[in-house]
Amino acid sequence: MEITSATTAGPPPPESTAPTARAKSSSRAGDRIFLGLSRGSGILLLVIMAAIAAFLAVRATSALSKNEGDFFTTFEWAANSTPPKFGIAVLAFGTIVSSVIAMLIAVPVAIGIALFISHYAPRRLAAPLSYVIDLLAAVPSIVYGLWGALFLVPHLGGLYTWLNDYFGWTGIFEYQGGAARSLFTIGILLAIMILPIVTSVSREVFLQAPKMHEEAALALGATRWEVIRMSVLPFGRSGVISASMLGLGRALGETMAVATVLSPSFTIGKSLLDPGGGTFAQNIASSFKESGEIGKDALIASGLVLFVLTLLVNGAARLIIARRKEYTA
Repeated sequence: MEITSATTAGPPPPESTAPTARAKSSSRAGDRIFLGLSRGSGILLLVIMAAIAAFLAVRATSALSKNEGDFFTTFEWAANSTPPKFGIAVLAFGTIVSSVIAMLIAVPVAIGIALFISHYAPRRLAAPLSYVIDLLAAVPSIVYGLWGALFLVPHLGGLYTWLNDYFGWTGIFEYQGGAARSLFTIGILLAIMILPIVTSVSREVFLQAPKMHEEAALALGATRWEVIRMSVLPFGRSGVISASMLGLGRALGETMAVATVLSPSFTIGKSLLDPGGGTFAQNIASSFKESGEIGKDALIASGLVLFVLTLLVNGAARLIIARRKEYTA
């Protein structure tokens, strides 16, 4: 058998690898620079957060050491008196109750809007509707506050009367008349404010649902609602919860809108429709200018509680996202 020269020839001479080596070296140098910048940014963020927490803790300790009342149970805020006596019981109650009301109203509506945009609305309608919802998230808080004080409050009397007529026997919705400047009004206003955030995030989560699952369900004869119930909602559950917690974080720390609408008072009424109440952010905004040294430290102590509460809410959101690897991928 004749062996040709092609089969006996040795391997071709290696090409020059100098340009490739230089390219890899340059790429690796860029990667190292980018890694260093990214790592430095992350460390800087942690340092800033730690500095904020340390500042709040130091100033809060100064006020708490002079407080004559129990910080967690006192129904009074007299931090400028001698001796100072203040507590966050009313503020914690108002902050949590108004935020819970906002979540109960906003989350179901936001999920419905997100499903309509992602699975029901035609494309010509879905695109501008999504744009309008995203635009609402950029409206300043003070604008919502002015709208709430000048329009929402005067027009809630009918709703309050209806709630009193049909649910007043529970005591929770008992209405004695007067301006609708209560925690329930704040909850409605906060629901309107967090609605765009929850809707936008939920919409993006629903759009990421696997199309193959939806098509398979349709091929088996499922209706559109059954497809959403069996394929879209289970996939987006963790994302919706995370979006809700992001909205909750904004509701907990909202300041100007609440301060514009709510008439502050350090009392807890048995009805959600009773005027008065207060939140952490609203009390800080309305009391800081008139406060003395101890009074400012007391407000910073209440801010520390809100700081920790907000961190817990956002940390819980991150944990929920981390539980769904296919969502975070």
